[in-house]
Amino acid sequence: MIPAEVMAQVRRIQIRTKRVVNSQLAGQYESVFKGQGMEFKEVRAYVPGDDVRAIDWNVTARTGHPHVKVMAEERELTVMFLVDASASGRFGSVSRFKIEAAAELCAVLAFSAIQHSDKVGLIIFTDDVELFVRPRKGRKHLSRVVREILYLEPKGRGTDIARALDFLNNVIRGRAVVFVVSDFMAVGYETALCMANRRHDVIAAAIADPREEVLPNAGLIAVCDAETGRETLVDTGDAVVRAAYAQAARERAEERSDIFRRARVDVLSIRTDRSYVDEIYRFFRMRERRLA
Repeated sequence: MIPAEVMAQVRRIQIRTKRVVNSQLAGQYESVFKGQGMEFKEVRAYVPGDDVRAIDWNVTARTGHPHVKVMAEERELTVMFLVDASASGRFGSVSRFKIEAAAELCAVLAFSAIQHSDKVGLIIFTDDVELFVRPRKGRKHLSRVVREILYLEPKGRGTDIARALDFLNNVIRGRAVVFVVSDFMAVGYETALCMANRRHDVIAAAIADPREEVLPNAGLIAVCDAETGRETLVDTGDAVVRAAYAQAARERAEERSDIFRRARVDVLSIRTDRSYVDEIYRFFRMRERRLA
């Protein structure tokens, strides 16, 4: 039995995200994603004026006459959410945990997709794949996606993004729009990210909390690594310690940005202390400008 408070939270998110999509993001999703994918339709004989880049050289060699591939616009997309449910997602120093920010982000994007008759699927992962929800349409399905992100009690605590991406490639055969929603506090995922982006349109939705970047001056405090359980005493009253913490955070962010750049994936940055609506709008505008 799903707790009543979870269902109430799902309903609140749905109402809020529906309002956001209809009032602030109307038309943005379609201009960024719809019509960008192309699928193979047929091969036909070349006629003067055809784009020579569309020539199918295998058929041309076999028949002795030039033939071209005919592509058709994909009217229906598959949108997949790979959501990191590791223990670090149950952290938040402002008004919400990172996993709650992830749920709201997915709800907005999923509602946009479902409004345009696209299918939405979900993979929840930690250091293993915890749940796979096959892509489907409909608002009832949207409710399930949000509910699973909020309600699922994962067995694992760590993060293995590469395993989740490998699983995605095994279960989703066609091209999909893929949002990897994570704080990316992990290692060893660059190769898998590159491979997935060759097959799909992968977007890194990176979620961060301000306390992961800057320590407060609060004296001696016990800090616990959520994924390993390891506790450490930190003297936050020491300016040198705070400076080293901030520097390490900057280095992690720079390393992560380098990975995204090498993998050629777009980035959607979400923070627990800022409006995700503004960030989604900026992301859509960036994609529009690039596609134009």
